[in-house]
Amino acid sequence: MIRVLLADDQTLVRAGFRSILDGEADISVEAEAPDGPTAVRLCAERRPDVVLMDIRMPEMDGLEATRRIVATDSAAKVIILTTFDLDEYVYGALRSGASGFLVKDTEPMELIHAVRVVARGDALIAPSVTRRLIAEFASRTKPLPAAPVAGLTDREREVMTLVATGLSNDEIAARLMLSPATAKTHVSRIMTKLGVRDRAQLVVLAYEAGMVTPGWVD
Repeated sequence: MIRVLLADDQTLVRAGFRSILDGEADISVEAEAPDGPTAVRLCAERRPDVVLMDIRMPEMDGLEATRRIVATDSAAKVIILTTFDLDEYVYGALRSGASGFLVKDTEPMELIHAVRVVARGDALIAPSVTRRLIAEFASRTKPLPAAPVAGLTDREREVMTLVATGLSNDEIAARLMLSPATAKTHVSRIMTKLGVRDRAQLVVLAYEAGMVTPGWVD
């Protein structure tokens, strides 16, 4: 059972998400938070598998709440909920430790899929539109020196680049003519070498290191 915490200041929004998620046999909404401080407290108390976090809430926004949750629990998995007029927050959210993000008008099945994928920890939530947004805002930052990725093999750099363009392990395997298990092993080794907690952080590092440019994103 995937245990979910909903954090949003709008009661009707939370009710809508709860209705969608509780309808799935493998997902259970364990708690709701109307603001950032409550979300942080409930995460510490309940240890949910996935947090759906609104970006704009009273007292403490979703960005700061995410930062505090991840600082307390490095295994926490947070999906940021945003709208197109708040996209400037998305890149900062990923850097703060969010595992991915969705636009708030996403289709119900995409929301369910996002929760399952992030709970597994094996993919970044990256529909084509949100991949473009990551690229847009990542391109505004000054690339970091290549040192963090210098220790990767050529194959690992190739795999990391494909991860950063939004491909899943299966898609990477097909592109490089590898087995899915081998692709997953490569991704795991890369994250271990670079000391990143999940694929979202790997994507951020790839952009910051200049390994991927916005034009590469579909």
